Amino acid sequence: MRLGASVFLEIERRMRMGKYIIKRLIMAIGVLIGVSLLVFVLLDLAPGDPARLILGETATSEAVSKLRLELGLDQPMLVRWFKYVTGIITRGDFGSSYKSGTPVVVEIMTRFVTTINFALVVFAFAVLVGIPMGILSAIKRGSWIDTVCTSIAMIFMAIPGFWLGLMLIYVFAFLLGVLPVSGWYGPKYWIMPCVTMGAFQAASLMKTTRASVLDVTRQDYISTARAKGLKENRVVYHHMLINALIPIVTSLGAMLGQLLGGAMVIEQVFAVPGLGKFLIESLQNRDYPVVQAGVLLISSVYSIVILITDILYAYIDPRLRSMYVGKKNRG
Repeated sequence: MRLGASVFLEIERRMRMGKYIIKRLIMAIGVLIGVSLLVFVLLDLAPGDPARLILGETATSEAVSKLRLELGLDQPMLVRWFKYVTGIITRGDFGSSYKSGTPVVVEIMTRFVTTINFALVVFAFAVLVGIPMGILSAIKRGSWIDTVCTSIAMIFMAIPGFWLGLMLIYVFAFLLGVLPVSGWYGPKYWIMPCVTMGAFQAASLMKTTRASVLDVTRQDYISTARAKGLKENRVVYHHMLINALIPIVTSLGAMLGQLLGGAMVIEQVFAVPGLGKFLIESLQNRDYPVVQAGVLLISSVYSIVILITDILYAYIDPRLRSMYVGKKNRG
C-alpha cells in the first residue's frame, strides 16, 4: 500500500511539472505574438521606404509603387501583420529577403550557426573563468586574492565591449601581428572576439558566484560540516556550491540566451558573420522580413533557455524538488 501511494504521489508531482511546462509554453507563444506585433509597429514607424531602397534613388515613382504592391507594403500594417502570423502558423513561411529574394529561414539559419559556435565558446570561457574566480574570492574573503579577483571583475564590467575589442585589435593585430583583425575562419580568429565578449560575462558571473557562495557560507550547516571534520574541498563542492547554484543558474541562463541572440556590437567590430551583424545590416537595408524573423528567433531562443532554467530550479532547489519532482522511494 505504501509503495502504491508513493507511485501515485510521484505521478501527481510529475503531472504538476508537465502542467507547469505547458503553461510556460503557452505564455511564451503569447509573448512571441506580442513581440511580432511590436516589431511590425516599430518598423512601420521607421523612416525610409524599402521599395525605394531596393530600386535606388533613380527609380521612377511608378516602379517604386509597383514594387510596393508586389511586396504588400501598400496594405495597412495590421493586415500585413495578420498575414505574416497566419503564414508562419499555417505554412511555416517567414517570407523572403527583400534584398536577395532568398527565404528568410535560409538566410538566418546560415548566420545562426556561426552565432551558436560563438556563443558556446564565450559561454565556456565565462564558466571556466568566472565560477572558479567567484568561489576562490568567496573562500578567501578579505584577502589579497579576493581584492585582486574583485578588482579585475569590476574593471571588465566597467569597460565597454567595443572599446576592449578595438584595444585588442590594436595590440595583438597591429602592434604584435600575432592575431588576425577580423573574420571567423578558424580558432585563431575566435580568440579576440571571444575574449572581448567573455571578459564581461566572466566578470559578471564571478560577482554572482562570489555573492551566492558568501551567502551560503553564513549558514549553520556549513559550520556543522566543518565541525564534523570534513575536508575543505568536500565542504566547498558538496555543500557550498550545490546550495549556491540557483543564482548562478539564473545568470547562466540569461547569459546563454543573450549570447544566442547574437552579440551585435562585437560581431560588428570583428566582422563575425553571425546573426547580430546580419540583423544590423538588414535593419540598415530596411530588409523587414529578415529583421522580423530574426527578432522572433532571438525571442524564441531566450524563452526556451529561460524555461529550461526554470525546470532546472525544480531539480536544484529542494523546496521545488519536493513539489514537482518528488523524492526517490526508499521503501
